[in-house]
Amino acid sequence: EVQLVESGGGMVQPGGSLLLSCTASGFNFGANVMTWVRQAPGKGPEWVGTIGADGDLANYADSVKGRFTMSRDNGKNSFDLQMNNLQPEDTAVYFCRALTPDVWGQGTQVTVSS
Repeated sequence: EVQLVESGGGMVQPGGSLLLSCTASGFNFGANVMTWVRQAPGKGPEWVGTIGADGDLANYADSVKGRFTMSRDNGKNSFDLQMNNLQPEDTAVYFCRALTPDVWGQGTQVTVSS
């Protein structure tokens, strides 16, 4: 079964950090460009960042650049998003996504609040 499963969400105070993880199965993860997307309450999906198949190239949305870092371990079929200096505007459901095949995880909630 083609599947992405996220974990690591939760609630954190402003300025805090969280590590989100995404585990893939059922497809050639190591050949895939991977993306994080988030959706805040009442808003449409927002691209967070994309990392190349071998992990050497990454692009980030301006809203998270310098605070969020993506990494991947193709040997473990895993894809992480380290989020630092979190702010209330980062509150959203975070999804990992593969492009080939086009598959999304179920999402994990991140809430930043004092």
